[in-house]
Amino acid sequence: MDLGLKGKTAIVTGGSKGIGLHTALLLAEEGANVVIVARGADDLEKAEALIQEKTGHAPLAIVADVTSDSDVEYAVVKAAERFGGIDILVNNAGTSNAAPFEKVEPGVWRDDLDLKLFGAIRFTQSALPYLKRSGAGAIVNVTAAFAKTPGASSLPTSVSRAAGLALTKALSRDLAADGIRVNTVCIGLIRSGQLEARWRREAPDVPWEQYARDPKHNIPLGRIGDTEEAARVITFLVSGAASYVSGTAVNIDGGSAPAL
Repeated sequence: MDLGLKGKTAIVTGGSKGIGLHTALLLAEEGANVVIVARGADDLEKAEALIQEKTGHAPLAIVADVTSDSDVEYAVVKAAERFGGIDILVNNAGTSNAAPFEKVEPGVWRDDLDLKLFGAIRFTQSALPYLKRSGAGAIVNVTAAFAKTPGASSLPTSVSRAAGLALTKALSRDLAADGIRVNTVCIGLIRSGQLEARWRREAPDVPWEQYARDPKHNIPLGRIGDTEEAARVITFLVSGAASYVSGTAVNIDGGSAPAL
């Protein structure tokens, strides 16, 4: 299937590792011009080299903090100048930050919302004029499956991600007239640096494949997902193959979420 991504320009925040990096790789493989944004220069340099090696396409790597208005504006302008416009935005920057309510300090609330919610808002606002000119723009906000049904000790992350769901739906209505589609992917247990750290703490002598299939994770499909599996869904959603999909939330969680 031709995904219709050749020549499109895509910005991926949090693009130096994990789901962001794998999404950038798949987009580059499909012929898109890829812009990866992250805070860490060393990780960005490694990601840039990997994408070039694997796909033959050189991405534009930009060191930027999604919590900084000036950094975001700089990244968007540089991307548009380099490739002549912007067609796709993947708001992926964020980390897991979960604790009981009483243990979350006010500053942690502010920082989490600034990173996950307002980071997506900043990039969307800044990229919007270019997405409008595209005529077929696409945005994917990366959120979390538990944002739909938060559990105990899931704060502040579950609240930030739930706000991301609302942002997605509202944007899909507001931007539809400009031909811009907006969707979200709700991530469950997907292999990541944080999850690997947890694995090493909990079961340092157990191979990853065995740990990933431990029944204690309560995943109907029986295993933790791979980053590339999430990246494939994101790539589909921003592609022409999903041209009539907007305002929806797709769980990528092996069936573990109690809500659709």
